[in-house]
Amino acid sequence: MMDKVFKALGDPTRRGILRLLRSEEMSAGRIAQEFPVAKSTLSGHLNVLKEANLIVAERNGTTIVYSLNVGVYEEMLGSVMELLGVGAEEKEGKPDAYQPAD
Repeated sequence: MMDKVFKALGDPTRRGILRLLRSEEMSAGRIAQEFPVAKSTLSGHLNVLKEANLIVAERNGTTIVYSLNVGVYEEMLGSVMELLGVGAEEKEGKPDAYQPAD
């Protein structure tokens, strides 16, 4: 799952969408007003973010409203902290050995 998260975060447009959604949930139309891309391109970005579970889409009548999935951000931060050894217990003066994810 973290591979999908990091892939999703690798694109500046997707990061911009996430920044927008920090303050409030928005419809795809409202998000589209902020980016000079075709609707099909924006839809692709939203799909990548949904597949990474970074955003949640909820149907409200005929409108789909997008919001952040905060739990995934917490998990991602934990993964980055672990990767960097932040908070890792040291044994014999060395950080824990590398162990690949499942």
